[in-house]
This record gives sequence, structure tokens and C-alpha cells, in this order.
Amino acid sequence: MATLLRERRWAWVRLTLIALLLATLSTFLLAFPFFPSGRLALEEGDVAPRDIRAPRRITYQSSILTAEQQRLAEATVEQVYTAPDADIARQQLERTQQVLDYLTSVRADTLASPSQRRAWVRAVPELGQLPVGVADGLLALSEESWGRVQSETFDVVAQAMRRGVRDGFLEQTWREIPSLVGLDLSAEEAAITAALAQWLLVPNSFYDEAATQAAREQARNAVDAVLMSYETGEIIVREGQRITPLHLEALRMTGLQQPRTRWSDVVTYAFLALCGVFVLMLYLARFQADVLQEMRKFFLLALLLALFLLLARLMVPDRVTLRYLFPASALAMLVTATMGPSVGVIVSALIGFAAAMIGDQSLELAAYVTFGGLVAAIMLGRVDRVTKLFRAALFVAVAQVAVLLGFDLLLERVNLIDLALRLLMAIVNAGVSASFALGLLFLVGPLFDIITAFRLIDLSRPNHPLLQRLLREAPGTYHHSLMVASLAEQAAESIGADALLTRVGAYYHDVGKVARPYFFVENQIEGVNPHERLDPTTSVEIIVGHVRDGMELARRYRLPARVRAFISEHHGTKRASFQYERAVELAGGDASRVHEADFRHKGPKPRSKETTLVMLADGCEAIARSRRPTTPEALAEAVNTIFEHAIRSGQLDESPIRMSELVRVKESFIATLKGVFHPRLIYPQLIGETHSNAEIAPTPAGG
Repeated sequence: MATLLRERRWAWVRLTLIALLLATLSTFLLAFPFFPSGRLALEEGDVAPRDIRAPRRITYQSSILTAEQQRLAEATVEQVYTAPDADIARQQLERTQQVLDYLTSVRADTLASPSQRRAWVRAVPELGQLPVGVADGLLALSEESWGRVQSETFDVVAQAMRRGVRDGFLEQTWREIPSLVGLDLSAEEAAITAALAQWLLVPNSFYDEAATQAAREQARNAVDAVLMSYETGEIIVREGQRITPLHLEALRMTGLQQPRTRWSDVVTYAFLALCGVFVLMLYLARFQADVLQEMRKFFLLALLLALFLLLARLMVPDRVTLRYLFPASALAMLVTATMGPSVGVIVSALIGFAAAMIGDQSLELAAYVTFGGLVAAIMLGRVDRVTKLFRAALFVAVAQVAVLLGFDLLLERVNLIDLALRLLMAIVNAGVSASFALGLLFLVGPLFDIITAFRLIDLSRPNHPLLQRLLREAPGTYHHSLMVASLAEQAAESIGADALLTRVGAYYHDVGKVARPYFFVENQIEGVNPHERLDPTTSVEIIVGHVRDGMELARRYRLPARVRAFISEHHGTKRASFQYERAVELAGGDASRVHEADFRHKGPKPRSKETTLVMLADGCEAIARSRRPTTPEALAEAVNTIFEHAIRSGQLDESPIRMSELVRVKESFIATLKGVFHPRLIYPQLIGETHSNAEIAPTPAGG
């Protein structure tokens, strides 16, 4: 247990180191322009060293001009004030009436001197700054004139308060008061009325900050985006011209500005790279755990991602059409063929995001790369024929063309020549990607010991050198392996396991018997068993040793690790019962004098559904061949014996196969074996026929 925990700990350490290395490589490839570029490192205020022309037709939204238009629209919005407060207006009219009544009483006092009466008028808080001439004129009015002034003053104040007196704009309202005074008053009466009304007004409409900001925001949002367009070859900045923010924006949007690398940018890219690697590992742990469990697969995945990032850095920046030849879908095809479509999906998303970052945050490029990869991963399936790669490439071409057409439909003007060139690049890209993926498939399979359908098909050919040796030197084992392969393959299809891998693994599971073929029953002449002349220890060493010999042959013939697993796991840790029983018999029946572990296979136990199927098929074929059942019931009983023994002895403890799947496997085995070990007719002697044999004997199994 301690050893297992230590191995798992070191495995996670290696995974972490590979992940950090991938994140570091991604950071440098994203942040630093390592390759020659046509970009210029210009800043605002610099002088253009030459005429700078647009490398391609482009239409973009100018954030600078749009922001300027939004500022102008915002400036046209006046401050918003609350509606005139009626309560304040009523209170002020009451106060106006009080002041007018007070002034009437002051006018009625004939005993006071003019100066006293003027002082009493100006003692009113609102009239403290009333001009002396107006106060004297007010006191000198006749009763009839004063009546008209009182009435008109009240009406003017009421009218002004109803219209609203804005806080901070009182003087502006004062200037409007004379126009509200009735024309039926004399000039003197109108002047006194206007003066009184002005001093009796108070603000009853106030600035509304929230409403003003909302109105300005509405005005900003109503501004349409300002678009800038450049045709291919059009001059953006002339030689000797000062660089303005508008120039910088155009250079950045056309990919002609080489930004100076800042450490803050490096930190940003490093953070994004770490996030991408973290999402990748989290996704793999959830949907494709075997990639993390098999170190070579994760290392290959990291290497491929780094390789295609390098390609993106070479092909995407500063390229008008070459960026559309970036074979991102080849990565999806390659990963799907070696690790499964779910891995192809995540790498398509990651490489699309990375390509967009390298390509100046181009949404079109992100969609182009991502959708091409996703379609490749979804449509590829098992790559057992070259035509499947190019069939997937056809769908990739359609997806990439659709993306380019979709983005061009958003433009007001479409350059048909430029569009046709990019569409051609998209179609060529699909074919190049399929060819690139095909070449890499033949390279990475043997190099990283990765199982691909092509390798399995090649290993399944009868002319493979190791299978030829098995056929010539151990023909009985060869035919036994074919029978086991047939059983296991049918069962694999019934439970959704890898049928091709199962068949190929069954072909090679007993190749170790080539070393000593006649020590195994299927290669022996009937009635001749060399084990009867050997002591049990030597005998079991030969029996158990065929696994060791098989592993040695597998390494010599460079069989993949997944195929070698069938050789080491097809017996698990089963006991060689015949030799063990003989050893106990020779020990006088005392089992304690026999070390049982010496009579067991060294394992390991089956760790995959495929190796489990071969173990069970191996046992079922052997027991059916030895018992030769004549009825379906006897055949089913023989098969049940193998399954029950495998379960009871713990041989399936490390296998991911489920009990419900074992039921379907058992049914598949019985159905297949019924077609082999069926009852046969014994033909009568043929009279009158000239044959070398006068009687036709029963045919071998399957006859």
C-alpha cells in the first residue's frame, strides 16, 4: 500500500511539472514575439518612419471616435430639475398675502413720518434690499393703484411659482418677471409690482442628479458606433506624420503595431496560461481520466499543444491570408484519434482562444479555429481508415467557410476578391490539416507508445512476423488465440468496450508459448503430455513462464503497452491447479508443505474491460474444448464455472467491468460457443465411392 501511494504521489508530481512546463511555454509563446515581424513599435507623438499601409481590407469600430460622439451627445443634455413643488408654492403665496397685508397697514398709518414708514417696509425680511425709490413709490400710490398692485403682485408670484423657480436660477427668473406683469397697469405700477414679485419668489424646483445622469446615459447609448474602414494598401499614416491616438488605434486593429512587452502583460499571459492548463486538467479528470493516468498521453498532449502554439505564433500575426491556413483542426483530429473526442473538444477551445490572443483578439479568428476543431473532433470517430480523416476534413471545410461568410455578412461592404481568397484558404486548410494529422498519427503512435486504430489494424494482419511465428511454431495456440479473439470481440461489442483492441490483444495473449510450444496442451499430440515426466516445480515454472516469455517477445517485436497488458494480465494471479495438486500429492497430501505462491501466476490482475474479457474468454474456450459439452445446459454450466471462479478468487477486483456487463458477456460467450461446440453427425460408411479413407470421421471443432 505504501508503495502504491508513493507511486501515485510521484505520478501527480510529474503531472504537475508537465502542466507547469506547458503553462510556461504558453506564456512565452503568447507574450513575446520571437519571430520576425512587419510591425512597428510606435507610440503617440512618434514620427512615422515610412508610409504605413493597411495589409488587408478592414472595417472596425473606432472606440476613440465613438467615445467623442458620446461625449458630444452627453454635453447636449441639460440638467434635469424636479417638477415645481406645489406645497412650497402655496406656502409662498400665503407669505405673499401676509406681506401685502402688512404693507397695506404701513400705508394706512398717516401719523408716522415717511422715513419711519420706509424703514417699516424694508423691515420685512424679503424686502430688506428693496430699493428706496421703490419703497417710496409704493407708499405714495393711491389706494386704487395700490389695490391693482396688490392683486397683480399676487397673480405674478402665483404664476411664477406654478411655472417653477429653479434653485440657482433665481436671477434668471427675476429677468422674466416684468414680462408676466399685466399690460393694464401703469409704468409706475408695473415697476413696483415687478420689484415686489421678484423679492417674494423662492425656489421650488431643484436639481435631480439621478435623472440627469440617466438622461446623459440615454444620450450616450443612442449614439451609433463610429466605423472606420481601410482598403488593402490604403495609407494609414504617411511618412513624417505625427502618430495620434487615432493612428495607433488603426495600427492596432490592422495588426501593424508591435506593442512593447511589459511585465504586466507577461503576468497577464501567465495567469491566462495557468487558467487554461488548470481548466484542461480539470476537464480531463472529469471526462477523460485515462489521459492523466497514463503519463505518456498527457506528455504527448502537452507537447502537441506547445507545437501548435508555436505554429500559431508563426502563421497568425501579421499575415493577411496565412492565418487562415493555420491547421488547428489537425490538432483536434490527432488528439481525437489518440485520446478520444472529448479531449479533441477541449483542445479546440483552448487553441481557438490562444489563436485569438495571438491574432490581436480577433473574434473571427477565434470562431474560425474553434469551430473547425470542434467539427473535426465530433465528426472523426474511430480512425480505422484514411478516408475517415478526409471525410472529417470535408465537414471542417464547410464549418470554416460558414464562419467566414457569417462574419462578412456583418459588414456593410464586402470585398469579393478578399473573401474568395480567404474561403479558398479555409478549404485548403481542411485538406492540409487532414494530411498533417495523418502523418503525425504514424509518427506519434510508435514514438509515444500510443494505441491508434492504424497500429491495431497493422498488428491484426496475419502476416505480422510474431503472428507468423505463432502460426508456424505453435499452431494449436494460434488457433486457440483466434477462438479467444472471436469470443472476446463479440463480448466487447455487447458492452461497448474497444472491440478492435480486444481482438488484437487476444491474438497476442499467448505468444509466450512459442518458446516451449509442446508443453501446452493445444500443441500436444493426443496422449503425450511432457508434464507427466516433470516435477511440479519445473512444470509450473514452464506454465507460468509463458507470460514472462510473452512479455520478452512483445518488447522485442515492439508491441504497444496496451497490447502487452493482455499478455501479463490474461491469467491474473490464478493458481496452476494441476501442478499444485500434484505437488500436494507428492508431499503426502500435506498442503502446508507446499508454498502456494510458487504455483500462482505473477499477474497483475486485469485492469481494463478488454483484458478482463480475454481472461474470461481464455478460460471459457479452454473448458469448452476440454469438456466438449453436448447440450446448451452443459455449455452454460461450463461458462458459469469460469465466471464464478474468477469472481470468487478475486481476479476481477481491479477490473472496471460491472456485474450487469458480466451478464451480457456471459450471454455472448454462450451464444458464440454454441456455434462451435454443437452436436455433430457421424456419417455412415460410403459404399461404392473410391476414397482414400473408407469412412469419413467426425470433423474437428466447427465442422
